[in-house]
Amino acid sequence: MIEEYADRVWRGDADDSIVDMGQGGRGVVNIGDGLGWWSGFGNVTAFETEGSLALFDTGSPFSAGRLHEDVRAWSRAPLSAVFYSHGHIDHVFGTGPFEESGPRATVYAHEAVLDRFQRYLLTNGYNAVINQRQFQATNLRWPTAYRHPDVTYRDALTVRLGGLTFELFHAKGETDDATVAYVPEHRLLLPGDLFVWVTPNCGNPQKAQRYPREWAHALRRMAALDAEIMLPGHGAPVFGRGRVRQALLETAEWLESLVAQTLDLLNAGVRLDDIVQAVRPPAHLADRPYLRARYDEPEFVVRNLWRLYGGWYDGNPARLKPAPDAVLAKAVAELSGGPQVLADAALKALSDGDDRLAGHLAEMAAQAAPDDTGVHRVRAEVFAARAAREASLMARGVFEWAASESRGRL
Repeated sequence: MIEEYADRVWRGDADDSIVDMGQGGRGVVNIGDGLGWWSGFGNVTAFETEGSLALFDTGSPFSAGRLHEDVRAWSRAPLSAVFYSHGHIDHVFGTGPFEESGPRATVYAHEAVLDRFQRYLLTNGYNAVINQRQFQATNLRWPTAYRHPDVTYRDALTVRLGGLTFELFHAKGETDDATVAYVPEHRLLLPGDLFVWVTPNCGNPQKAQRYPREWAHALRRMAALDAEIMLPGHGAPVFGRGRVRQALLETAEWLESLVAQTLDLLNAGVRLDDIVQAVRPPAHLADRPYLRARYDEPEFVVRNLWRLYGGWYDGNPARLKPAPDAVLAKAVAELSGGPQVLADAALKALSDGDDRLAGHLAEMAAQAAPDDTGVHRVRAEVFAARAAREASLMARGVFEWAASESRGRL
């Protein structure tokens, strides 16, 4: 039963999150009468009510066909309404097969989804590169056509469909275009990616601005709804009012702690580098299965808070108008005795357990001698080792990409 599975995930005996996708491939699972849950990279919630079908999110372009088959095995009702939790491509690309074989649905979303789709067109190449790097998906191509919403809203919107009420409200967190839905007839909360069974994805180093403080506010607003079921955008369902509230409120507390610590130090004039070293998440929440840093990381959240409130200058005057990386690297290599000396020092730092210093030295060696295969062999070794030791998908992706770059030079 899905409740038993969700209990195992809650207790930490099974992994199901934005990183794991533990229940993918099982079709639409019945959660309640006329309520189904489809697990994939981007979960989908299905509703059948008085002869109509509604979907909250529609999955990615890579799973659209399978989603259509699975939903159609669960319900033959025409798709009448679609709700986007936000505009990320793993949530908005499953409508096509339904509309090709049936009537056009009404798609509801926050008004900022339109701006996101426009930005994706402007930065198509960049988004392809950073997502290839983040997910180690070298063949990934970023979409250039999007199913735009038919109805948008700014603050809140209530939609009636058959016997169901969809109470929508806007939130900022992972994105600026998020929609949270509450369906009172099912006592159901749909938080989208504001809860994904890992620490909040609000520091992502390669993506647009995220909003940790506003995210915490949204979590507390959701907790006040007293939902009995929560079906997140990624990961397993959460059943029971107490567990839903606990997950939301403790995630809010985790975020609020990082925000408060960072702002206190920023307001005291402390440099970014020192803030990153000082801020730590609440220790008493470290054992929560839904607060593990397996996708994003606390120090990335701190850097994102600095970007949001403090701009891009990090307090180090040498980095206000810095020398090009290659010029600095060549100067340091010359002072130290050559690029190979830097590479050897990187290997020593790695063996001593100082991965961060090893990364600096290996990168400098490669910048100083970009055609030296011996240096690139060291760079590949250093960043492959760093990737293997990282818990978060984002750090692993960047480090493995760097290692692959240097392997390509050998």
